Formats: sequence, C-alpha cells, structure tokens
Amino acid sequence: MLEIIKYLIFGLIQGLTEPLPISSSGHLVVLRYVFNTNAFDDLTFEILLNFASFLAIFFLFRKDIFRLIISFFKYIFKKEERVKPQVKEDFKYAWLIVLGSVPAGVVGVLFKDVIESKLSNIKFLGIAFLITALLLYLVRKLNGNKKDKDLTFKDAIVIGLFQMIALIPGISRSGAVLVGCLIRKLDRDTALKYAFMLYLPVSIGSFVLSIPDLLEIDGTLALPYGIGFISSLVMTYFASL
Repeated sequence: MLEIIKYLIFGLIQGLTEPLPISSSGHLVVLRYVFNTNAFDDLTFEILLNFASFLAIFFLFRKDIFRLIISFFKYIFKKEERVKPQVKEDFKYAWLIVLGSVPAGVVGVLFKDVIESKLSNIKFLGIAFLITALLLYLVRKLNGNKKDKDLTFKDAIVIGLFQMIALIPGISRSGAVLVGCLIRKLDRDTALKYAFMLYLPVSIGSFVLSIPDLLEIDGTLALPYGIGFISSLVMTYFASL
C-alpha cells in the first residue's frame, strides 16, 4: 500500500507542476531521493506521467488543436481555402509549432541516455532550479505585443532552442519557453498558449519512443503505473484550468 501511495504522489506532483513554470521532471527526481525509490531509474514512468499530462492539456485545448489540424489540411488539399485569412494563419501557426519542437526533439533522441544517466543527480538539480528561477526573475517585467498572427519562423527557432535547454532535469520546460517567448516580445497570453502548444509534439514524440519500454514493463507494476497515470491526468487538468 505504501508503494501505491508513492506512485499516487508522483502522479499528483507531475500534474501539479506541469502547467507551472517550474520543472516537473526535476521535482520527480527530488521525490525519488525523498522516497528512496527506483521508480525513476529510467525515464519510462516519467514519460508515462508526462503523457497523462499531455492528454489533459490536449483536452483543454482541443478546439484550438482540431481547428489547426483542419485548417492545415484544408490549406494543403483545397486551393480555394488558401485565400481565407483564418486558414492561412492557422496553417502558418501549425508550422511554427512543428519548427519550435524540432530542437528539443532532435536533442532528446540523440542524447536521451546522457540526460538520463549524467544529469539526474540532486546537486545538479539544485543548480538547474536556481537557473530557472533566475531566468524567470530576469523576464518578470517583460510583456510584448505580438499575437499569434505576428509570430515568425525566427521566433519559433529561438523559442524552440529555449525548450531544448529544458531537456536538462530541473530546467522548467514551460518556464524556459515562456522566457523565450517574452524575449521575442510575445504578449503573455500568446506566450502561454504557444508554450502549451509546443508541449504537445514533444510529449507525443517522447511517448512514441518509449512504447517498446512500456511494453516490457513488469506486470506487477501495471497497477501502480496506472494509478500514477490517472492521478497525473486528473491533477494536470485541474491545475491547468
């Protein structure tokens, strides 16, 4: 029962910290040390919790996401739709999400093992927390005027590089992306939306890459992993409202 409660707490902490500009992965590593558990000796369980957060955020942004997907394919396959301003803007925004996700995706694939084995120690984590706090402090008064339609491909690349840095445990992904957005003069609402949108492709990619590991999970872990997944899903939903 005690082990089940630990997995429940892991899920709750993941769900609570994912929408906030603090590192969810970093706080999970801290919990590993606090509980002295091997649940995070690899990234599989963390990715599972992260995917639960993805589902919750996807549900909250489902209208925007489905509109972007529909507009994207309309633009490609229906020439008469390309002249419509909304379709053109959505098509561009969809590509900006893809472009902003590339740096983190490439580095995550190439250096997953290094990140997992070398950077997940408690001392390095403390430094990373301080870096996140410092970055957020430095941009606390910034607030640009760029809206969704004003985003450029250069903006997406720069913000994507900030998201790439957040692969380091302890560096908040949402926090780093918000810093990049504010430096590129996005207004805060636009920055928050883009930060959530960039989260989706990275989360999907991480989950797909972890499927072989998930299929090899010991059957005895099905219940605790499931409890962690559900608690992360529910907590992310309410923390993101």
